[in-house]
Amino acid sequence: MKKAFTLIELLVVIAIVAILAAVLFPVFSRAREKARQTSCLSNLKQIGLAGLQYAQDYDERLFPFAYDDWSHYWWGYVDRGNRTVDFSRGFLQPYMRNAQIKACPSFRENPNYVYGHLGYGYNYAYLSPMNPPRWTPIAVSLAQIANPSETVWMGDAAQWRTWGAGAPVFEGTAFLEPPSYFNPAFHGRHLEMGNVLWCDGHVKVFKPVFRYPPDAAFQPHRERLLGDIDRDGNLLTDELFDLQ
Repeated sequence: MKKAFTLIELLVVIAIVAILAAVLFPVFSRAREKARQTSCLSNLKQIGLAGLQYAQDYDERLFPFAYDDWSHYWWGYVDRGNRTVDFSRGFLQPYMRNAQIKACPSFRENPNYVYGHLGYGYNYAYLSPMNPPRWTPIAVSLAQIANPSETVWMGDAAQWRTWGAGAPVFEGTAFLEPPSYFNPAFHGRHLEMGNVLWCDGHVKVFKPVFRYPPDAAFQPHRERLLGDIDRDGNLLTDELFDLQ
């Protein structure tokens, strides 16, 4: 006589499998995200190496955020008429030969065609400020940066945009805002952590500093893991962004 599983035994097995799945799936998910975080860190490291090579060829000056025509950006050429980006025409392309490393593998937000598939933002406010009368971005020299190992160059970025067409929207951005700009853009997409490239070329994981109510204006940012890169607890200072 052949033995068979009873209904109770089958239900017990199913329950055990369900419990194991509930326990292990989050572990697997975290492990996958850790792998993407490592890949993102490698991308930023390569961007940093390419940026330092660029500086060697341009009198020790960092690559600018954009040319003055506001079509050529460090990541590529933006064709606004056709709503496309040519990543092969970025400032760093001759030094990296790979457009894919400009994209964070965990970046899932609305890409916004202007920024393409980036997921990374530039400390433009201090490293490539915009000067009148044409508001042309220029880039600082390495000699102007007092402490490169503690000055943010680039990092995981996104924005909660409340102006313009389609707003409000959570989307990509290439602007990594300093804390004093009151527009948190550092994105903790790697298990509430983000990767940061520093001006000496090293990359490390950093935990965003989130702004909380009573100022409810920042609640959408907190919900989307958008925070600031800060060390001293004073969000009116930019000690990790400025040149001091």
